[in-house]
Amino acid sequence: MNKINRNDLCWCGSGKKYKKCHMEKDMELQKIEQQVGYQIPRELIKTDEEVEGIRKACKLTHDVLDMVAEKIKVGVSTEEINTWVHQYTVEHNGYPAPLGYYGYPKSTCVSINEVVCHGIPNENTILKDGDIVNVDVTCIVDGYYGDASRMFIMGEASEEAKNLVKVSKECLEIGMQQVKPFATVGDIGYAVEQHAKAHGYSVVYEFGGHGIGREFHEEPFVAHVGEKGEGMILLPNMTFTIEPMINLGVPETVILEDEWTALTKDGKLSSQWEHTIRVTEDGFEILT
Repeated sequence: MNKINRNDLCWCGSGKKYKKCHMEKDMELQKIEQQVGYQIPRELIKTDEEVEGIRKACKLTHDVLDMVAEKIKVGVSTEEINTWVHQYTVEHNGYPAPLGYYGYPKSTCVSINEVVCHGIPNENTILKDGDIVNVDVTCIVDGYYGDASRMFIMGEASEEAKNLVKVSKECLEIGMQQVKPFATVGDIGYAVEQHAKAHGYSVVYEFGGHGIGREFHEEPFVAHVGEKGEGMILLPNMTFTIEPMINLGVPETVILEDEWTALTKDGKLSSQWEHTIRVTEDGFEILT
Protein backbone atom coordinates (compact mmCIF):
# COMPACT_ATOMS: atom_id res chain seq x y z
CA MET A 1 0.00 0.00 0.00
CA ASN A 2 1.30 3.47 -0.88
CA LYS A 3 2.28 5.77 1.97
CA ILE A 4 -0.75 7.66 3.24
CA ASN A 5 -0.77 10.51 5.74
CA ARG A 6 -3.17 10.56 8.68
CA ASN A 7 -5.08 13.58 7.35
CA ASP A 8 -5.42 12.21 3.80
CA LEU A 9 -8.67 10.66 2.65
CA CYS A 10 -8.77 6.97 3.52
CA TRP A 11 -7.78 4.49 0.83
CA CYS A 12 -11.09 2.63 1.22
CA GLY A 13 -13.15 5.34 -0.47
CA SER A 14 -15.27 6.13 2.59
CA GLY A 15 -14.60 9.88 2.24
CA LYS A 16 -13.30 10.02 5.83
CA LYS A 17 -9.82 11.06 6.86
CA TYR A 18 -7.42 8.14 7.19
CA LYS A 19 -6.96 8.73 10.95
CA LYS A 20 -10.72 8.45 11.48
CA CYS A 21 -11.13 5.37 9.34
CA HIS A 22 -8.58 2.60 8.64
CA MET A 23 -5.38 3.94 10.22
CA GLU A 24 -5.69 2.04 13.50
CA LYS A 25 -6.63 -1.23 11.78
CA ASP A 26 -3.78 -0.81 9.29
CA MET A 27 -1.28 -0.39 12.13
CA GLU A 28 -2.54 -3.64 13.66
CA LEU A 29 -2.36 -5.33 10.27
CA GLN A 30 1.21 -4.19 9.71
CA LYS A 31 2.23 -5.87 12.96
CA ILE A 32 0.59 -9.09 11.79
CA GLU A 33 2.34 -8.85 8.41
CA GLN A 34 5.70 -8.51 10.13
CA GLN A 35 4.98 -11.72 12.01
CA VAL A 36 3.77 -13.77 9.04
CA GLY A 37 6.31 -12.35 6.58
CA TYR A 38 4.03 -11.19 3.76
CA GLN A 39 1.75 -8.27 2.95
CA ILE A 40 -1.98 -8.90 2.92
CA PRO A 41 -3.67 -7.00 0.04
CA ARG A 42 -5.88 -4.33 1.57
CA GLU A 43 -8.63 -4.91 -1.00
CA LEU A 44 -9.25 -8.34 0.53
CA ILE A 45 -10.51 -6.63 3.68
CA LYS A 46 -13.88 -5.25 2.70
CA THR A 47 -15.31 -1.98 3.98
CA ASP A 48 -18.63 -2.01 5.80
CA GLU A 49 -20.24 -0.55 2.68
CA GLU A 50 -18.80 -3.34 0.53
CA VAL A 51 -19.96 -5.98 3.00
CA GLU A 52 -23.50 -4.63 2.76
CA GLY A 53 -23.33 -4.78 -1.04
CA ILE A 54 -22.09 -8.36 -0.96
CA ARG A 55 -24.74 -9.28 1.60
CA LYS A 56 -27.47 -7.95 -0.70
CA ALA A 57 -26.18 -10.02 -3.63
CA CYS A 58 -25.91 -13.06 -1.39
CA LYS A 59 -29.49 -12.63 -0.23
CA LEU A 60 -30.70 -12.81 -3.82
CA THR A 61 -28.53 -15.87 -4.47
CA HIS A 62 -30.07 -17.55 -1.41
CA ASP A 63 -33.56 -16.66 -2.61
CA VAL A 64 -32.88 -18.05 -6.09
CA LEU A 65 -31.81 -21.37 -4.60
CA ASP A 66 -34.90 -21.43 -2.38
CA MET A 67 -37.00 -20.96 -5.52
CA VAL A 68 -35.17 -23.80 -7.27
CA ALA A 69 -35.71 -26.04 -4.24
CA GLU A 70 -39.47 -25.52 -4.53
CA LYS A 71 -39.62 -26.38 -8.24
CA ILE A 72 -36.92 -28.93 -9.00
CA LYS A 73 -38.16 -32.49 -9.56
CA VAL A 74 -37.76 -35.60 -11.67
CA GLY A 75 -38.61 -34.91 -15.32
CA VAL A 76 -37.47 -31.31 -15.61
CA SER A 77 -34.59 -30.44 -17.93
CA THR A 78 -31.49 -28.61 -16.84
CA GLU A 79 -32.46 -25.92 -19.38
CA GLU A 80 -35.69 -25.35 -17.44
CA ILE A 81 -33.65 -24.83 -14.27
CA ASN A 82 -31.49 -22.33 -16.12
CA THR A 83 -34.60 -20.43 -17.24
CA TRP A 84 -35.95 -20.31 -13.69
CA VAL A 85 -32.66 -18.96 -12.36
CA HIS A 86 -32.30 -16.37 -15.11
CA GLN A 87 -35.84 -15.05 -14.88
CA TYR A 88 -35.96 -14.87 -11.09
CA THR A 89 -32.59 -13.10 -10.96
CA VAL A 90 -33.42 -10.38 -13.48
CA GLU A 91 -36.95 -9.93 -12.08
CA HIS A 92 -35.32 -9.11 -8.73
CA ASN A 93 -32.91 -6.52 -10.13
CA GLY A 94 -29.90 -8.81 -10.39
CA TYR A 95 -27.79 -10.32 -13.15
CA PRO A 96 -26.66 -13.97 -13.36
CA ALA A 97 -22.88 -13.78 -13.12
CA PRO A 98 -22.10 -17.02 -15.03
CA LEU A 99 -23.80 -15.76 -18.22
CA GLY A 100 -21.03 -14.69 -20.57
CA TYR A 101 -18.28 -15.23 -17.99
CA TYR A 102 -15.27 -16.18 -20.14
CA GLY A 103 -17.79 -17.31 -22.73
CA TYR A 104 -19.93 -19.48 -20.44
CA PRO A 105 -23.28 -19.75 -22.27
CA LYS A 106 -25.81 -20.09 -19.44
CA SER A 107 -27.01 -18.36 -16.27
CA THR A 108 -26.30 -21.21 -13.86
CA CYS A 109 -24.35 -24.46 -13.58
CA VAL A 110 -26.25 -27.73 -13.11
CA SER A 111 -24.01 -30.70 -12.33
CA ILE A 112 -25.47 -34.20 -12.10
CA ASN A 113 -23.99 -37.38 -10.58
CA GLU A 114 -20.41 -37.71 -11.90
CA VAL A 115 -20.28 -34.07 -13.05
CA VAL A 116 -18.10 -32.34 -10.47
CA CYS A 117 -18.90 -28.76 -11.49
CA HIS A 118 -19.71 -26.39 -14.38
CA GLY A 119 -22.35 -28.58 -15.96
CA ILE A 120 -23.92 -26.60 -18.83
CA PRO A 121 -27.76 -26.67 -18.85
CA ASN A 122 -29.43 -27.99 -22.00
CA GLU A 123 -32.82 -29.22 -23.20
CA ASN A 124 -31.75 -32.84 -23.58
CA THR A 125 -30.56 -33.48 -20.03
CA ILE A 126 -33.60 -34.54 -17.98
CA LEU A 127 -33.46 -35.17 -14.24
CA LYS A 128 -34.09 -38.82 -13.41
CA ASP A 129 -35.08 -40.72 -10.30
CA GLY A 130 -31.97 -41.34 -8.20
CA ASP A 131 -29.92 -38.43 -9.59
CA ILE A 132 -27.98 -36.17 -7.26
CA VAL A 133 -27.90 -32.63 -8.63
CA ASN A 134 -25.85 -29.54 -7.79
CA VAL A 135 -27.28 -26.14 -8.76
CA ASP A 136 -24.68 -23.35 -8.55
CA VAL A 137 -25.96 -19.77 -8.53
CA THR A 138 -24.06 -16.47 -8.53
CA CYS A 139 -25.93 -13.17 -8.60
CA ILE A 140 -24.65 -9.67 -9.28
CA VAL A 141 -26.53 -6.87 -7.53
CA ASP A 142 -25.33 -3.27 -7.87
CA GLY A 143 -21.85 -4.47 -8.84
CA TYR A 144 -21.43 -6.97 -5.99
CA TYR A 145 -21.37 -10.77 -6.20
CA GLY A 146 -22.94 -13.54 -4.10
CA ASP A 147 -22.17 -17.22 -4.77
CA ALA A 148 -23.67 -20.46 -3.42
CA SER A 149 -24.69 -23.95 -4.46
CA ARG A 150 -26.86 -26.73 -3.09
CA MET A 151 -27.38 -30.41 -3.70
CA PHE A 152 -30.77 -31.90 -4.53
CA ILE A 153 -31.66 -35.58 -4.44
CA MET A 154 -34.16 -36.71 -7.06
CA GLY A 155 -36.64 -39.33 -5.89
CA GLU A 156 -35.17 -42.47 -4.36
CA ALA A 157 -31.39 -42.28 -4.60
CA SER A 158 -29.07 -45.05 -3.45
CA GLU A 159 -27.77 -45.06 0.12
CA GLU A 160 -24.31 -44.55 -1.36
CA ALA A 161 -25.44 -41.36 -3.10
CA LYS A 162 -27.39 -40.05 -0.11
CA ASN A 163 -24.45 -40.58 2.22
CA LEU A 164 -22.09 -38.76 -0.15
CA VAL A 165 -24.45 -35.77 -0.25
CA LYS A 166 -24.71 -35.80 3.55
CA VAL A 167 -20.97 -35.97 4.16
CA SER A 168 -20.20 -33.30 1.56
CA LYS A 169 -22.54 -30.93 3.41
CA GLU A 170 -20.76 -31.79 6.65
CA CYS A 171 -17.47 -30.95 4.94
CA LEU A 172 -18.76 -27.46 4.14
CA GLU A 173 -19.99 -26.99 7.71
CA ILE A 174 -16.72 -28.22 9.22
CA GLY A 175 -14.72 -26.01 6.86
CA MET A 176 -16.73 -22.95 7.89
CA GLN A 177 -16.23 -23.75 11.57
CA GLN A 178 -12.49 -23.18 11.13
CA VAL A 179 -13.02 -19.57 10.07
CA LYS A 180 -12.06 -16.89 12.57
CA PRO A 181 -9.54 -14.04 12.76
CA PHE A 182 -5.91 -15.24 12.55
CA ALA A 183 -6.86 -18.74 11.38
CA THR A 184 -5.55 -19.66 7.92
CA VAL A 185 -6.89 -20.98 4.64
CA GLY A 186 -4.92 -24.16 5.38
CA ASP A 187 -6.99 -24.74 8.50
CA ILE A 188 -10.10 -24.92 6.31
CA GLY A 189 -8.57 -27.33 3.82
CA TYR A 190 -7.16 -29.59 6.51
CA ALA A 191 -10.49 -29.94 8.31
CA VAL A 192 -12.42 -30.64 5.09
CA GLU A 193 -9.92 -33.20 3.85
CA GLN A 194 -9.75 -35.10 7.14
CA HIS A 195 -13.54 -35.38 7.41
CA ALA A 196 -13.91 -36.58 3.82
CA LYS A 197 -11.12 -39.13 4.18
CA ALA A 198 -12.60 -40.44 7.44
CA HIS A 199 -15.65 -41.48 5.40
CA GLY A 200 -13.61 -43.00 2.58
CA TYR A 201 -14.08 -40.11 0.13
CA SER A 202 -11.62 -37.93 -1.75
CA VAL A 203 -11.48 -34.15 -2.15
CA VAL A 204 -11.13 -32.42 -5.52
CA TYR A 205 -7.99 -30.29 -5.46
CA GLU A 206 -8.17 -28.80 -8.96
CA PHE A 207 -11.04 -26.47 -7.99
CA GLY A 208 -11.66 -24.57 -4.79
CA GLY A 209 -13.29 -21.63 -3.09
CA HIS A 210 -12.32 -18.04 -3.77
CA GLY A 211 -12.50 -14.49 -2.58
CA ILE A 212 -15.54 -12.61 -3.78
CA GLY A 213 -16.84 -9.05 -3.71
CA ARG A 214 -16.72 -6.63 -6.59
CA GLU A 215 -15.32 -9.46 -8.73
CA PHE A 216 -16.56 -12.99 -9.27
CA HIS A 217 -13.23 -14.56 -8.34
CA GLU A 218 -10.76 -12.76 -6.10
CA GLU A 219 -7.94 -13.84 -3.80
CA PRO A 220 -7.53 -15.93 -1.78
CA PHE A 221 -7.87 -19.33 -3.44
CA VAL A 222 -9.51 -21.55 -0.82
CA ALA A 223 -8.25 -25.10 -1.27
CA HIS A 224 -10.23 -27.88 0.40
CA VAL A 225 -7.05 -29.81 1.14
CA GLY A 226 -4.15 -28.46 3.14
CA GLU A 227 -2.23 -28.24 6.37
CA LYS A 228 -3.05 -26.38 9.55
CA GLY A 229 -1.41 -22.98 9.82
CA GLU A 230 -0.52 -22.74 6.14
CA GLY A 231 -1.80 -20.31 3.52
CA MET A 232 -3.22 -16.83 3.87
CA ILE A 233 -4.16 -15.59 7.31
CA LEU A 234 -7.84 -14.70 7.76
CA LEU A 235 -8.90 -11.29 9.04
CA PRO A 236 -12.25 -9.60 9.79
CA ASN A 237 -14.26 -8.52 6.73
CA MET A 238 -12.55 -10.90 4.33
CA THR A 239 -15.27 -12.48 2.17
CA PHE A 240 -14.86 -15.74 0.27
CA THR A 241 -16.56 -18.98 -0.67
CA ILE A 242 -16.06 -22.43 0.77
CA GLU A 243 -17.29 -25.05 -1.69
CA PRO A 244 -15.79 -28.53 -1.20
CA MET A 245 -16.28 -31.01 -4.03
CA ILE A 246 -16.26 -34.50 -2.54
CA ASN A 247 -15.85 -37.61 -4.71
CA LEU A 248 -16.87 -41.19 -4.14
CA GLY A 249 -13.73 -42.36 -5.95
CA VAL A 250 -10.52 -40.64 -7.04
CA PRO A 251 -10.10 -36.86 -6.69
CA GLU A 252 -8.97 -36.20 -10.26
CA THR A 253 -11.24 -34.67 -12.89
CA VAL A 254 -11.41 -34.48 -16.68
CA ILE A 255 -12.78 -31.57 -18.71
CA LEU A 256 -15.07 -32.19 -21.69
CA GLU A 257 -14.57 -30.63 -25.12
CA ASP A 258 -16.97 -27.81 -24.19
CA GLU A 259 -14.06 -26.62 -21.99
CA TRP A 260 -16.34 -26.26 -18.96
CA THR A 261 -17.92 -29.51 -17.81
CA ALA A 262 -15.72 -31.26 -15.24
CA LEU A 263 -16.30 -34.99 -14.62
CA THR A 264 -14.79 -37.37 -12.10
CA LYS A 265 -11.96 -39.21 -13.81
CA ASP A 266 -13.33 -42.61 -12.79
CA GLY A 267 -16.98 -41.80 -13.52
CA LYS A 268 -18.05 -42.10 -9.87
CA LEU A 269 -20.35 -39.70 -8.04
CA SER A 270 -19.40 -36.21 -6.83
CA SER A 271 -21.20 -33.84 -4.46
CA GLN A 272 -20.72 -30.18 -3.57
CA TRP A 273 -22.23 -27.54 -1.27
CA GLU A 274 -21.19 -23.89 -1.19
CA HIS A 275 -21.64 -20.73 0.86
CA THR A 276 -20.22 -17.21 0.68
CA ILE A 277 -19.00 -16.24 4.13
CA ARG A 278 -17.52 -13.24 5.92
CA VAL A 279 -14.87 -13.36 8.62
CA THR A 280 -16.23 -11.56 11.68
CA GLU A 281 -14.43 -10.26 14.78
CA ASP A 282 -14.84 -13.63 16.49
CA GLY A 283 -15.83 -16.18 13.84
CA PHE A 284 -17.81 -16.16 10.62
CA GLU A 285 -21.10 -15.06 9.08
CA ILE A 286 -22.87 -17.06 6.38
CA LEU A 287 -23.94 -14.50 3.79
CA THR A 288 -25.81 -16.92 1.51
